Amino acid sequence: MNKQEWIQQVEKYDALAHDMSMQLWNNPEVAGEEKFASELFRKVLAENGFKITDVPGMPYAFMAEYGQGSPVFAMLGEYDALPNSSQKVSAVKEEVVAGGNGHGCGHNILGTASLVAALAAKDMMDANKLTGTIRFYGCPEEETLIGKVKMIKAGMFDGCDVALSWHPMSANQVFENCYLANNSIKFKFYGVASHAGFAPHLGRSALDAVELMNVGANYLREHIIDQARVHYTTNSAGFPPNIVHPYADVWYYVRAPHRSDVNEITERLINVAKGAALMAGVTMEVEKISGTHEYKGVPTMTELTYKNLVEVGGPKFSEEEKAFAKELQGTLTETQINNDLRNMGLTMGENPIMHEDVCSMEVNRMASLNASSDSGDVSQIMPMSLVTTACWPVGAPAHSWQATASTGHSIAHTGSMTAAKVMAGMLHDMVEDPSLVAKMKEEFAATHDAYVNPLD
Repeated sequence: MNKQEWIQQVEKYDALAHDMSMQLWNNPEVAGEEKFASELFRKVLAENGFKITDVPGMPYAFMAEYGQGSPVFAMLGEYDALPNSSQKVSAVKEEVVAGGNGHGCGHNILGTASLVAALAAKDMMDANKLTGTIRFYGCPEEETLIGKVKMIKAGMFDGCDVALSWHPMSANQVFENCYLANNSIKFKFYGVASHAGFAPHLGRSALDAVELMNVGANYLREHIIDQARVHYTTNSAGFPPNIVHPYADVWYYVRAPHRSDVNEITERLINVAKGAALMAGVTMEVEKISGTHEYKGVPTMTELTYKNLVEVGGPKFSEEEKAFAKELQGTLTETQINNDLRNMGLTMGENPIMHEDVCSMEVNRMASLNASSDSGDVSQIMPMSLVTTACWPVGAPAHSWQATASTGHSIAHTGSMTAAKVMAGMLHDMVEDPSLVAKMKEEFAATHDAYVNPLD
């Protein structure tokens, strides 16, 4: 089999990928509302001969399967947008819809690149009469860190051998261990309403409990591991100052490098909440919204991913794309740019605007990716790859208006097609040499503990 043919086959779907990504960009749907996106993917996959299987209780999640026998490849696709991230394709901050949604994390290209890699591999497996099964997973609700966790619990990944994934970013890198494990928890406090001026002694303030909890959490931060993150938001409003608040809530994220760290910190945070409720004289309820594991790879998969990224090479951007990226980068601070450059092993004097090289594995191992993702849970049940490609300017963070502007521009499409080619090359290598998959599974079995679903 000619590997270059597999990679070039991706280009057959260039127009399809661009059209789909722009349809998603123009119709951004937040987690749990991805009706348009999931229907678009289902339609394209069905037209290309994939059998669609829905996920019980998840209307916007599905599995699309083609082929037969082993290996069974899981191609991960996402398509949810972010709230309050609407932005025009412009180097000036300007919303398309006031307060609207936007693809500030690039999921409009994430799903489409995985899709075209799957379609290219399907074509080549058919042409060469090869055995193997390709599964494309339509994964909603990634931004709320729950979609894939629920799909795992429903058994949708049963029978898979390995998973392939990627993510838009500002650099061309491969990760073996990254993402922080996470708990998403809401603390609800119930007090007693009263007139704040006439009879405050008869009231018990739920808002006091929220504020006391936040103070306690601030002290807790000093006594947890350096790599952990504890952050929160609250929308406890709606009552005027002359009413003792009978209800208030606060939503916390607990992140850490390992699931065990998250569990330990979460228990301490719950005790802080209990203490706050006791001090305020109110009752408290804990609502666990979601939880995820860290991403943990295996060496053979990491090596294969990096090998293919080097073979494909970083994306090559046009002068027009670089000019737009330069305008966007001009809206960023030197601190933002420097943070990215450190992860690439570069300095300000080497600023490439758009990253077109491939970071060395030495640099990749030192780079940080301190977000959380439900993809981490997939890496806990099978060998999984994670490659990032440059889809927005150096310095632009994900979830920013600059990222949203980029994901509606051709620079993001250019970067995403690089990712698709990397995944197509990896599929070729594993189909041609099944011992690679066997070795990955052996390494996985030797290094991964039994998976415990955070929803259990």
